[in-house]
Parts: sequence; structure tokens; C-alpha cells
Amino acid sequence: MGRQINVACLQTEPMPDTESALVQALALARNAVSAGAQLLVLPEYCGGLQTQGSSFAPPVQDEDSHPVLNGLRQFAQDNSVWILIGSIAVPGSNGKSNSKYHNRSFMIGDKGEIIGRYDKINLFDVALSDDDVYRESDTVEAGDKLIIIDLPFARIGLSICYDLRFPQLYRQLAQAGAEILMVPAAFTAKTGALHWHVLNRARAIENGAFVVAPCAIGDVTGGGRSYGHSLIIHPSGEVISDAGDKPGIISSIIDLDHVKQARDRIPSWQKDAKCSLSSIKNQAVS
Repeated sequence: MGRQINVACLQTEPMPDTESALVQALALARNAVSAGAQLLVLPEYCGGLQTQGSSFAPPVQDEDSHPVLNGLRQFAQDNSVWILIGSIAVPGSNGKSNSKYHNRSFMIGDKGEIIGRYDKINLFDVALSDDDVYRESDTVEAGDKLIIIDLPFARIGLSICYDLRFPQLYRQLAQAGAEILMVPAAFTAKTGALHWHVLNRARAIENGAFVVAPCAIGDVTGGGRSYGHSLIIHPSGEVISDAGDKPGIISSIIDLDHVKQARDRIPSWQKDAKCSLSSIKNQAVS
């Protein structure tokens, strides 16, 4: 018997306000716990999301009074379950109502306590087409710290959505001992169809780690659509479970001993490239 944990991704829809977001999250959480889940993982902006033009405009509230944070903390305590809140919007560092906010994950313990926080580092500033432009940095204050959290059953590395495109972030988490890489997201439908599966599988393979990636599904108020297809991925890169394109739950009992096995077999995760870079101009070859 290995080190096993029953993990569930809650594939929520982007809700325009905190009240409807909490109702949805709690309904899925109850179903997941009834099915035996011990660790629940929710998507990015699971506390509510809207867009205004090229900017994200989620409901922003202080930690102390945030309905989704407080509601899920109470649920964790009542059900003795661990919860990763993929992200909610909380005020930025200067605390003013008109300032930028943090796109922040919260790890909640099985007694309802906040164990750790992670502020998204890499912000979604992209132009998918002339008319499909996103500027997360217009409203979000980026984080600058990688976060590892030690739970009784595993060491967990945190990330959010667009971080997925920066493999060095996950390499650092793996080298610091992370066995599960969390990738809560609200990936766009357009980029998700092209890149979501391959990037998550690559992060698992490169680092010999489980990847747990809950992604929101459906239309965003104000414009945009999230891709869904929440994933649980084995360190080998095998997709254990895929939530598809409807709201709901996926779960799997994962064995953390498989991380050591994968890393022992292919130890590339321990090393970083140390060769020098040469630039060669076009030259005639005689």
C-alpha cells in the first residue's frame, strides 16, 4: 500500500458574483466528499469572474469578509477535508479599493485554517487575434514568490493558469520536493483546445510529478469562454481523468509513491541546462 490520497477536481462555471460562485462550489464539494474525496481542488477565479473589454473584472473582497473563502473554510472544517481554492480576487498590496488586486490561491486545511497563499506570478497578457486581447496586468498585481506546501500526505507546488507556460517555475517546484503540481485555471477555449493537454502532460513528464489541473468551463460574463477539461495526470504523463466540457467532478486515488518511481527511472528533473549558448550567423561552407 503506497501513500494514497483521493483527489477531486471541481469543474465550476465562471460566475459573475461571489454568491452564485459559492453556491456552485459547495454543491460540487458535497458531491465530491460523498464520493470519498479527501482533497478538493477548484479552478482559477472560482470566487467569481467577469471581463470588461481586455481586462478581467472579478469581484474583489478582503480575505476576512470574502464569502467564497469563508464558505469553503467552513466546509473544510465541517467535513475534515483539504481544499485548494484555485484563486479568488483580493485587494492588492496598498489595500485601496481602486488599486490592482491579487489573483490568489488559498490552501485550506482540514480544520478550516489557511495553510498557505500563492499570488499568480505570470499574468495573462496576450493577443490571440486583433479582436481577442487580454491584459491581466491592467488589473492584477503579480506575485513574486514560489510556494511549496507540506501536507500530511504530500508536498504540493502551487501555480495558476498562465504559469503553465513557464516550465522553469515547475522545475524549481519539483527540485524543492513538490510531488503534486497544482494548475488551477480559467484557460480560454481557443488556447485550451490547442495547448491545455499537451502543456499539462509536459509539466508532469518533465518533473516526474502528478499534475492536478482544475479548469473552469463555460462563458464568462462580459465576453470570453473557459475551456474546461480539468485534468488529473500521472507522473508518466498519462491522463488519469479528464472532465470534458460540462460542469462536474473528476476524482482519482493517486499513489504518491509513483512520484519517486518516475524520478528514479528518469532523473532529468534534477538537472538544469548548463551549456553555453553560441550564436552562429549564416556562413558559406566550403
